[in-house]
Amino acid sequence: MPATLAGLQRRRLTLYALMLLSPAMILMTTFAFYPAIATFFASAFSRGTSRRPSVFVGLENYADLAADPVFWQVVGNNVLYALVTVPLSVVLALAMALWANEKIPARSFVRASYFTPTMLPMIAAANLWLFFYTPGIGLLDRIGALFGASSVNWLGQPETALWSVMAVAVWKESGFFMIFYLAALQTIPPELKEAARIEGAGRWTYTRRIVLPLLMPTTLFVVVNALINSVRVIDHLFILTKGGPDNASKLILYWIWEMAFAYFDAAHAAAMTALVLLALGLLAGFQFAIIDRKAHYR
Repeated sequence: MPATLAGLQRRRLTLYALMLLSPAMILMTTFAFYPAIATFFASAFSRGTSRRPSVFVGLENYADLAADPVFWQVVGNNVLYALVTVPLSVVLALAMALWANEKIPARSFVRASYFTPTMLPMIAAANLWLFFYTPGIGLLDRIGALFGASSVNWLGQPETALWSVMAVAVWKESGFFMIFYLAALQTIPPELKEAARIEGAGRWTYTRRIVLPLLMPTTLFVVVNALINSVRVIDHLFILTKGGPDNASKLILYWIWEMAFAYFDAAHAAAMTALVLLALGLLAGFQFAIIDRKAHYR
């Protein structure tokens, strides 16, 4: 009888757990798992038309991507974009949070000023920066003219187009990441700072030896989100460059959209999406296997 009661109790707990998990599982299956599986499935078929239905081609779509020089250019653009925007956004966010956490005049105003770009829709932010970048009449050219500099077509030449897009992303995301750092800084006990002062540690030593290690879980969270954001950039490209000139600022998600909805090549778009999912999955596995353990000191 006790064994029967114990088994009944376990079944009740299992059913209760399934009931709690079912809403999240339904949403994840509908909007994440099923679309991902359908994308991998679609990437194995050819591009279909009304006269020629799609057929199974295996890895042919992936081979076509590998043989396309635009593919490697777009991947290189996105890698450079991530290598520049992720560290800059994280470092700026941390610096802003450290300053905004101090007892400075108008501290609330400083925090609100840092966070204001985050509240702007990306389309609005892109239009604002489009005015800054406009040759001849833009804010950057007007400032440069005061020092005798010539006009620069920031978005119209391959050397500066991608860097101009990066500047918008860093400006937009740093304030958002600052909020996470600011919240983490306020959880650090003030006794640690007092103890460091008693031991004779200066501000830099206290920040490097105590604050930064305690912020490692937050840094990991911010870096992962910044990496994801670097892959799903698309909004401001429509306003600023549309991937030009000569694909110089074209990034992965914009190229996927272009293949799927401008060229109606859903098969190659699905293959590109599958590669992005695999890359993000490998990054997530690396995070949980190595970085997450070190960040939480396990």
